[in-house]
Amino acid sequence: MLTTELLSRCTFPVEGTHVQCAVSGGADSLALMLLAHAAGLHVTAVHIDHGLRHDSSLDKDVIQPIADSLGISVQIHAVRIKDGPNLEARAREARYGIFTPETMTGHTADDQAETVLINLLRGAGAQGLSAMRPGYTRPLLSLRRSETHALCTEHGITPVDDYTNADPRFLRNRVRHELLTLMTDISQRDPVPLLARTADVLRSDNELLDELAAQIDPTDALALAAAPAPLARRAIRQWLAHPYPPDLATIERVLTVARGEALACDIGENRQIRRSKQRLTLHNVG
Repeated sequence: MLTTELLSRCTFPVEGTHVQCAVSGGADSLALMLLAHAAGLHVTAVHIDHGLRHDSSLDKDVIQPIADSLGISVQIHAVRIKDGPNLEARAREARYGIFTPETMTGHTADDQAETVLINLLRGAGAQGLSAMRPGYTRPLLSLRRSETHALCTEHGITPVDDYTNADPRFLRNRVRHELLTLMTDISQRDPVPLLARTADVLRSDNELLDELAAQIDPTDALALAAAPAPLARRAIRQWLAHPYPPDLATIERVLTVARGEALACDIGENRQIRRSKQRLTLHNVG
């Protein structure tokens, strides 16, 4: 049975755990709900209607009967996202403003591969190329999108066909339908497993470097200047990553202060790093 085979590759918590599953009505999220139930979890489905399609209010009519058949309660939240710039980011922000940190999503290995490529195109370093971290909140990361569709078919379910998933205005859609297709044609192989493995390797490397960087006191100018540059940069990034990590140019300016090449530097948002008696200190100015 397909359910049993897929469950063996999922990362669900122990049987009996109470969980929330984000369920859009697409094949991935419906498979998430089905598999979470099959894993013996106490599931609550959370559906967000973004209002981005004229018929989006009908998605719940696909979800509700399936949930009812499994004894799963459904929470429905309606948000309204206006069309315009940064639509994907604004919709995601709205969703995650409702989800709890423990809410499960139905991201698959295909989503992981897309995320690696998107972050690469955005100039991300190792952390961004590590993509999504496997675990309880993303239990389907080892599954393929084709498998979630197959599971729905096995259960006689017709998922929501969200036509915005083909809208070329959105970067992820172009990566999914154009870039990955071209990569497959050029390499004559399926690039998704390779990209997913690359994310796993980079994530392990990134975690090790973070651990090493955490051993450096970023306020100790001598220690910072003596450290290998990659670790020194990470130590600074960890120190100043509130609320957002500084960019590379800012980090390099801090390093010039640590090396004694400057007495102080601006790091943005009316803040400065100053050096005195071999110590770096953060100051609000202006």
